[in-house]
Amino acid sequence: MKIFFSVGEPSGDLHGANLIKELRQASPGIECVGYGGPKMAAAGAQLHADLTQLAVMWILRVLMNLHHFWRLLRRAGDYFRDQRPDAVVLIDYPGFNWWIARAAKKYGIPVFYYGVPQMWAWAPWRVRKMRRLVDHVLCKLPFEADWYRARNCHATYLGHPYFDELERQQLDQAFCDAQSCRPGRLVTILPGSRTQEVAKNLQGFVAAAGRIHGSVPDARFAIASFNEKQAAMAREQIAGLDIPIEVFVGRTPELIRLSYGCLACSGSVSLELLYHAKPTVILYRVGWFPYTLARRFFIKVKFITLVNLLAADDPFLRGGARYDPRAAADDGVLFPEHLTYEDRAPQIARQIIRWLTDEASYQSRVRELEELKRQHAVSGASHRAAAYILQHLRSDAPPLAGPHFELGKLNEVGKSRIKKRKSA
Repeated sequence: MKIFFSVGEPSGDLHGANLIKELRQASPGIECVGYGGPKMAAAGAQLHADLTQLAVMWILRVLMNLHHFWRLLRRAGDYFRDQRPDAVVLIDYPGFNWWIARAAKKYGIPVFYYGVPQMWAWAPWRVRKMRRLVDHVLCKLPFEADWYRARNCHATYLGHPYFDELERQQLDQAFCDAQSCRPGRLVTILPGSRTQEVAKNLQGFVAAAGRIHGSVPDARFAIASFNEKQAAMAREQIAGLDIPIEVFVGRTPELIRLSYGCLACSGSVSLELLYHAKPTVILYRVGWFPYTLARRFFIKVKFITLVNLLAADDPFLRGGARYDPRAAADDGVLFPEHLTYEDRAPQIARQIIRWLTDEASYQSRVRELEELKRQHAVSGASHRAAAYILQHLRSDAPPLAGPHFELGKLNEVGKSRIKKRKSA
């Protein structure tokens, strides 16, 4: 059996690697090929290209790399024609992966989208592509499976694969012990994994750290950089400042575990912060034009942070309502979030200072996070996804016709008890 993967984000590379491990454990002879990153290669995938090197944001950068995408798309199409893999598995990266799905469907190859794009948050009209090009929509969040099924997609909720990685995570205990012995409560700054995110958000985080230190002198700070390039940016940013702040590379898990609270860029790291029940303030700074465009036309949910969406009774904006940045930044929100084009350092600092100086408020937030973790931070998604894919590829049932539904779910050991019916 041969499965072609298309994965373009560092987080997708991690989820793809865990899925490949589960597939190979369940079916040792399986061959995993295609596009991914170093973690997938280490898990045994035969990569045709490292697509994570093209993890780009914003339309201008996409256009600058368009020739690379076309070359990879042609190569995938040739492979589908000549090798005809048993399935194509897509993870995130919707712009490019829609074209990969279209190429697979041309040759009748079933398509599984594992970790689907969050189109329910910003582009609900694209569900037509999902319905037309994807056979199996494998969802990470409980409410998104309901959303896709309501729109006649063959959707199944499996849980978030990020919790699989967190369950297996091994921390450097010597580093943790050395840091724990130092005086002062640690506030960890998580400026993002993309260089563009760091460039936009780090200055605001550092400014907030200065304000926090002015009010709580025993607070100290650590910047968790994704790579050395971003660490150099951080060191340049803090040079000459009279703030107890250090920069580390490759220490994100340890610095989250050690922290009293965090300042973070919006992203999947919020799930790690939930897993460790760390009170956090979210910042995502963009330009005025993208902010105005997104708020008026694209954002269809009340929050941009996954943890806040999980905590919401109803995460969707209804009746023409728009994203309200003031409501999302309220102290009562689990992770107060600041989607903005302005300087929000004073507001961000105030929220962290409150937790540092009001123990009752801090402990109340920790308890809320622990309850949400109990509900949603369940491991096993990678195992369930592998079981689902193999069960469908080994089935003699004919291909699904769209539009379609699937009712039911896989249990925790990955056994399938699925009842199918075609929608009217």
